[in-house]
Amino acid sequence: MQYFYLVMFLFALVMLALYVIQWQRRFDFNITVIFILIGITNLAYYYMYQESNPESAMLANKFAYIGGCFLPWAIAKCIANLCKIHISNVLSGIFFVISAAMYACIMTIGEGTLYYESFSMEKVGEVWVAHKVYGPLHKVYYFLLIGYFLASLVAIIYSYFRKNEVSRVLLYLLFMPQAFTTMGYLLQKILKTEVDFLPLFYVLAEIVYLIIVRRLALYEVSDMVIESMVESGDTGFITFDFNYRYLGSNDTAKNIIPALLKQRVDKDISGEPEFKKNVVHWIDSFEKEGLSKNLYRVKDETGGDNDKIYSVNVNYLYDGKKRRGYQIFLADDTQNQKYIKLIDQYNSELEEEIAQKTERIVLMHDNLVMSMATMVESRDNSTGGHIKRTSTGVRLLIDEIKKGGKLQLSEEFCKDVIKAAPMHDLGKIAVDDRILRKPGRFEPEEFEEMKKHAAEGAKVIHEILKGTDDKEFQKIAENVAHYHHERWDGSGYPEGLKGEEIPLEARIMAIADVYDALVSKRVYKDSMSFEQADSIIMDGMGKHFDEGLKEYYIKARPKLEEYYSSLEV
Repeated sequence: MQYFYLVMFLFALVMLALYVIQWQRRFDFNITVIFILIGITNLAYYYMYQESNPESAMLANKFAYIGGCFLPWAIAKCIANLCKIHISNVLSGIFFVISAAMYACIMTIGEGTLYYESFSMEKVGEVWVAHKVYGPLHKVYYFLLIGYFLASLVAIIYSYFRKNEVSRVLLYLLFMPQAFTTMGYLLQKILKTEVDFLPLFYVLAEIVYLIIVRRLALYEVSDMVIESMVESGDTGFITFDFNYRYLGSNDTAKNIIPALLKQRVDKDISGEPEFKKNVVHWIDSFEKEGLSKNLYRVKDETGGDNDKIYSVNVNYLYDGKKRRGYQIFLADDTQNQKYIKLIDQYNSELEEEIAQKTERIVLMHDNLVMSMATMVESRDNSTGGHIKRTSTGVRLLIDEIKKGGKLQLSEEFCKDVIKAAPMHDLGKIAVDDRILRKPGRFEPEEFEEMKKHAAEGAKVIHEILKGTDDKEFQKIAENVAHYHHERWDGSGYPEGLKGEEIPLEARIMAIADVYDALVSKRVYKDSMSFEQADSIIMDGMGKHFDEGLKEYYIKARPKLEEYYSSLEV
């Protein structure tokens, strides 16, 4: 018999290990508690039937009841959370206290007769058998189990009929562990077999929870992306798994495709007429023909000429590096499409005028980006004129690199790096004024918050430039913002890249950025002399900066000093 309990304990350990491998920070906390409690409980069962000493067996029996008392509470709370039913901390605490009180009564076994009137171990052949005579509180324990079971069942049934945002598959799965643990206990009491099969039911429950967390990982990927898209407010986002089952969407997508308002999570949309001509067609085209971009027209309900045209972008939904389904972006492309139609109607005599208009649009776009960079800088008490000075610094470095000829950079690349330089700190738009405008040095936690501006800058630039045809400039601008605080030795942020993992444009930006920080006065420091700044830059070559850029910095240094000297006049 003890071998059965040993195997069940080992299975519980394996289940816990598999759970740890899949664990993500957004998983329900109660699932973690459940896996830990089952491991402790199954270990207690093993020791209870291994011990020949009745006192030791009784102690192991008490530990086995940890699962019996607290597992129903954790399972019921898990069901409420995943069904998105709010349970107040006070109510949750009351039920925890009830379970703890019941366990406190169980701990009196051997010292009183409230829960067990007697407990003994008898060796039958080679097997130890426990003999228990239950006391009056044991009936209360039955009522507690049934209460948790019924409460969980009501939550699942209510969510099934009233909550479209809760997966039906998830509801079926949530019911199974509760049924396993509750019915397993009751069946044991009814059948009265020598072997207690409750540890087996616990392991079966763990298997179901592993399926649940695997499904949860897919929902969490969808939720995180949707949350980020909600912030922009003008881009629709929809997710599906590979079986065309709906995972979620934001409000913008529901406004564009109203049928999503009535769509249940986890429902297969492949046979739905409302989705065959749009969503199903987009996904099929993506899989069969590799077409990731489409257009979607929404008719003007008033019958006017105000149809909306949306650009549709289909891609895979990733969980880490693993593909888990599809993600669909819908962006209002009406004005762009009207502009394209207008271009198609023009004849060759108007091509020059169109080129001029296009040039003005590009100029407006560049001015808009520069204005945004200036606006962000105006929020920062410590860096007045920083973007202009660093842009000049980048240009001077690029000039020397072009003269050297070793790196053989294209003219387009050089122009793009200089053009991208003013955008390197756009991510500061996401930094709280309390930190950004602080008149002094940052505390460690404030600096950690400030460090986020690099990754945020890349996101902002991506959103600004995602419609541009100049993808190379978009990539360079994102890299400059994202990686200009990386260090050659890998000690920088936000990714900890090192060496040539850091894009060249970011390595150039880093020198200009740090040089300006050293020789410029800030609210928390005075400006350094050119000699001090030069010493720090040179010491940083091969550690902070790319040593391959050293010779270009040395050649640019006189012009940098001349430029910064002119600013002091």
